[in-house]
Amino acid sequence: MIEIVQNNSNSDLFQALGFTWDRPAVPDNVPVHDVKRACFRLQKMLAQYVFDASVLEGNPFTYPQVQTILDGITVGGHRLSDQDQVLNLAESTKKLLQLVKTGTFRLDKEIFTTLHAIVAKEEAFEWGHFRGEGDETNYTPHVGLGTVENYIPPATQPGAPNLNRIFSEGLGQLETLTNPLEKGLAFFLFGALQQFFFDGNKRTSRMMMNGVLMSNGIDAISIPATRAQEFNEKMVDFYVNRDATVMMAFMVDCHPDARLMQMVNEK
Repeated sequence: MIEIVQNNSNSDLFQALGFTWDRPAVPDNVPVHDVKRACFRLQKMLAQYVFDASVLEGNPFTYPQVQTILDGITVGGHRLSDQDQVLNLAESTKKLLQLVKTGTFRLDKEIFTTLHAIVAKEEAFEWGHFRGEGDETNYTPHVGLGTVENYIPPATQPGAPNLNRIFSEGLGQLETLTNPLEKGLAFFLFGALQQFFFDGNKRTSRMMMNGVLMSNGIDAISIPATRAQEFNEKMVDFYVNRDATVMMAFMVDCHPDARLMQMVNEK
């Protein structure tokens, strides 16, 4: 009977989010620290975090150039839009840190759209609200998947009633998860799949993921620039198959305590 209840629970969860994964495969032994310590670590590696995130977006700035920009010095020879993307990533990360430090971070639409308004400012078609809640109510973006057919998310509608329903139902199911690592990873992929915004979905959803982690004393995850191709390949598989098992394992492997978690499991 317990197994039947668990399967029913997973079915509701998977249906609400739009994808499945092997839940027992997600580690529940991630080291937990003080919240301030988790925030301090991300703050100390701000330039690296911003650089890693910018590389995933195809931004040409090098790590030393990102450091220079964050020091308030302009770098010549690049488009202003690339520089603005770096600055937006830095400012949104600082905002995330402020929310977590003050205990005001929440896994909800208000925080989601607040962070998006900074992440995608002047870059997305519109920013700071769901698709359909602004002036554009018809255009639905497609996610390019290379050689396979593009992924088409839920349609943009005036007022975004369907996107708001999907978000509300998905969030309700996410709140049933007791493992913060699993909850954070699932929200990232939920946001990436449903494409609540015209652009900046993966960046903003990873911010939310790290907000969940740090609020629970778990170090943030940054996707190393050297693994950008691997990240993109696994995301394509996720969009095609709607199975997050491999993608979640990849994200866990990018966690700073990945090796420690593996050593504990091997004992």
